Amino acid sequence: MHTGKILIAVGVIAIMAVLAVVFVPRLLNPQPEPSQVSWPTQGWPTITPEESGLDSAKIAEGLQAIQKQNTKIDSLLVIRNGAVLLDASFAPYNSAYLHDLASVTKSFMTTLIGIAIDQGKLKLDDPVLSFFPERTIANRDERKERMTVRDLVSMRNGFASGCQAGDGRTISAMMDNPDWVQGALDRNMAAEPGSKNCYDSPGMHLLSAILQKATGMTALEFARQNLFAPLGIQEAFWESDPQGITRGWGDLHLKPADAAKLGYLWLNNGAWDGKQFVSAEWVKDSVKYHSDLGGGDGYGYGWWLWDGGYGASGRGGQSVKVEPALNVVVVTTGAGFDYDTEIDRHLIGAVVDLEKPLAANPAGVAALAETLKTLAQPDSPQPVGPLPDTAKAISGRTYRFEPNVTNIETMRAEFNDSAEAILHLKYYGSEVMSTPVGLDGIYRPTAKGELMRGYWADPQTFILEIHDTGEQRIQIQFVDDRVTLESPGQGIHVEGQAE
Repeated sequence: MHTGKILIAVGVIAIMAVLAVVFVPRLLNPQPEPSQVSWPTQGWPTITPEESGLDSAKIAEGLQAIQKQNTKIDSLLVIRNGAVLLDASFAPYNSAYLHDLASVTKSFMTTLIGIAIDQGKLKLDDPVLSFFPERTIANRDERKERMTVRDLVSMRNGFASGCQAGDGRTISAMMDNPDWVQGALDRNMAAEPGSKNCYDSPGMHLLSAILQKATGMTALEFARQNLFAPLGIQEAFWESDPQGITRGWGDLHLKPADAAKLGYLWLNNGAWDGKQFVSAEWVKDSVKYHSDLGGGDGYGYGWWLWDGGYGASGRGGQSVKVEPALNVVVVTTGAGFDYDTEIDRHLIGAVVDLEKPLAANPAGVAALAETLKTLAQPDSPQPVGPLPDTAKAISGRTYRFEPNVTNIETMRAEFNDSAEAILHLKYYGSEVMSTPVGLDGIYRPTAKGELMRGYWADPQTFILEIHDTGEQRIQIQFVDDRVTLESPGQGIHVEGQAE
C-alpha cells in the first residue's frame, strides 16, 4: 500500500524520503516545544506557503495541472508546524463537507481502543472470545481461543481472510451474515494469532464490538466523548451494522481539517492543549513495526509505517500522513487516484527551502488564491426536463428493504418539479437522513458528505449518481409496489416493497 517514499511536504515524495534520513536533522528547525504549539481545537491557523519555504505560484501551477488531467482527488490539505499552508478542494467536493475516510477509520478505531486501555476498560492481551461469552462461535479451536485484542489491532489475528488483495470479498462474506459480528467470529483460523500479518477489515469490526462490550458505548459514542469533543471535532458520521455496532473498519465521515487532528495528536505524542488524551506509550507502540512488510514498509496498531513516517490509508485516496521530522501532516480525500503518480510530479517544483521562510510573494499568494477558487467552482446547472408520471406516483411513498449490502432499511423520495429531489434514507442503526439530489446536473452534498445527482432515464427508471470514495451509478427502478436498486459494478441488487 505504501512505497516508503512518501512526500508529506506538498508532494516531494522521492526527494524528501532521502532528506528525512540524511539531511533533516541538521537542516530543519526542531519540532516546537508543547508550550509553543498552536492547538487547532477551534480551527487551524493559516500561513502562506512562503512562510514554510514553498513557492505559492508553483503550487498554483501544479494544482492547475492536476485539474487538467482530471485526477479524481477531492481535497489536499497540508499542515506544517501546526498551521495550514494549503487547503485545496476540487469540485464537485468542498472541504467544508464531511468525507468518507474509508479505511483511515482503522487508525481512529485503534486509537479508541488505546484510550479504553488507558482508562482500564480492557487490556491488549485480553482474549477476543472472552468478550462474547453469550455467543455460540463456529470453528472454535485453540488458536481462536488464544487470539487477543493485540492480534486484532496489529492485523495479525490468524483468521482465514483474503488479506489486502481480497479484503473486499472478506467484508462481503461477513456482511452476508445478518449478524456481522457473528460472521466475523465464525471464520476458520488460517494461522497462529500473532504469527502473520494479514490485512483484515472484519477483525477491525470485532474491535468495535469489543469496545462496546467494554465501555457500554458504541465506538461513535465513545469517540464523541473521549476524542472528538476534546479535539473540537463537532461534525461526524459513522455508519453501523444492522445490530447498531459502529463499523470498526471504515466509513467514518469527517471533514479533512478534522481528520488532520488525529495526525497532529500523534505528532504531539497523544497530548492536546496541556492534557494527555492518549498515553504517550500507546502512541509510541502504535507506530512500531509490529509487522515488517518489506521495502521499509510496516504496520503498527492501525497505522501504516515507512522510513521516517507513518499514516492512515483508505480506498479511493483517503489518507492522513505524518512526517515527525518535518512536523507535517497531510490529508487527502478522493474518488480514486494515486498520489505518487498523479499528484507528486506536479507539486515537487514548489519546494524551495524547507530550512527557512522565503521572501513574501503577494503576487504568488494571489495567484494561488485564485486557483483555489477556480478548482472549487462547480459546473453550471443544466435545465431540468418535465418529470415522468412515475415520479409523481412514487413521491412520498416509503419502501422497506430487508438487511442488505447497502445497509438501507427504508427509502422515500420526493419530486416536486424543482431542480432537486429529496431522498429520505434510513440506514440500519441510524436515524432517517434527508438528502438533496441535484436534477440539474449539479451534485448536492448529503449529511455524511456523499454528493448526489440524478436523472430519469425512462418513465420507470431513475439513475442516481454518487460521488464519494469512488464514483457510483445506481439504477432505481419502480414497478408497481416494488423498487429495485441495482449497480452491477458494485455488486448491488436490492429489492424493496412499498409500505
